[in-house]
Amino acid sequence: MARVGVVDTTFARVDMGSIAVDELKRNIAATVVRCTVPGVKDLPVAAKKLLEEEDCDMVMALGMPGMEEIDKICAHEASTGLIQAQLMTNKHIIEVFVHMDEAETEKELYQLTENRIRSHAHNVINLLLYPERLVKDAGMGKRQGYRDEGPIRQ
Repeated sequence: MARVGVVDTTFARVDMGSIAVDELKRNIAATVVRCTVPGVKDLPVAAKKLLEEEDCDMVMALGMPGMEEIDKICAHEASTGLIQAQLMTNKHIIEVFVHMDEAETEKELYQLTENRIRSHAHNVINLLLYPERLVKDAGMGKRQGYRDEGPIRQ
């Protein structure tokens, strides 16, 4: 049985981890291991620990950086750390960040967050069990959280 790690933060304004766990459990027979850390810069080590110490096959790293320039810098650093952790473990960490300035209202921000997490949960499932689905969607302009852009045709 697959083991999927989910790591989220207390800084996020939405309980991102619960949405991810819900979507994974609805769609895959897997063990889901969840942990929560304070902020996005804590995600890389937590994700790496889930992969190495909890023997997860893949991890979803969920974060909600703020609107300030320092938050964007921290998100970039966290993203770089997540990439490094992937290379160190040779396993995928699916980064799911929703920046607080991506929506104008709290309702829109919540909807965007939920849509992006649920879409990325399906990316996790496809990477683990159905990689051929991703090949079928290559170049199709798929978006997580927003409407798909679609392919460019000649």
